[in-house]
Amino acid sequence: MEVHLREPGPSQSLNRVKKSPSTIPLPFSYTPSDDGTDENLLVLLHGLGDTHVPFAKLGRQLKLPQTAVLALRAPEKIPFLYEEAYQWYSSFDHLGDLIDRPNPTPALDILSKVFSHLVKDCSWPTDRIHLLGFAQGGSVALEFAIKFWREQRADSESSLPVSSLGSIVSISGPLLSYPTISSSSPTPVIAVYRPPPAEPSLSPADLTALKKAFSSVREAKLGAKGPGMPSSKEEWEPIMRFWSERLSRRQVEGLYEVLSGIAPPN
Repeated sequence: MEVHLREPGPSQSLNRVKKSPSTIPLPFSYTPSDDGTDENLLVLLHGLGDTHVPFAKLGRQLKLPQTAVLALRAPEKIPFLYEEAYQWYSSFDHLGDLIDRPNPTPALDILSKVFSHLVKDCSWPTDRIHLLGFAQGGSVALEFAIKFWREQRADSESSLPVSSLGSIVSISGPLLSYPTISSSSPTPVIAVYRPPPAEPSLSPADLTALKKAFSSVREAKLGAKGPGMPSSKEEWEPIMRFWSERLSRRQVEGLYEVLSGIAPPN
């Protein structure tokens, strides 16, 4: 499909190529935009038991126009496993059972440091930073957006300008707690999932919580059978359409409209 990028607003940075991130407290993979214009940044957060490596490959395959990609590895290695398998927060109790109410605070604090580096040292405006997370990574992306919005509202009381994140794609990643914020976050969200009994999935209660926490939530149901991630052009299409409405573009000399024929990742 074709992706038409929206015009950037007055917050646009003057630098066409952004500085590569360096002081990030996690292993990561960074890929500048293929077309030499870093107007957007897509941050990828993998799911439970994975690493950032497959998601870095996914980001390169997407080839989103004017979009750099940053894939982060979760901070904690899953105990008692010999393979490279990581988690964003402690997920298992001493018996090896999943924790019902996990605490993502340490991961959110690390993401705050990552975003501070991206904004202050690499000149990324927060509204040009977009997140895609799968399962546990999607939950962390959503929880971080709420934390960011709370901090922004607190700053607004000190007359500082309020901003939001560019967007969030959460694939089968629910919020970890019911939101208690008084004002919904304006960050646009698309919740992508396979209907139950698929695992992971999103329940009606999960979707209700999302719509309380965020003012703009779109749903995209995948096929009942298949892997957790979208696995075909048809399943990627709603995500691509969402990005086409959210990603910004910079006019390049001699180029009047940025279009990209995007195929689904292999």
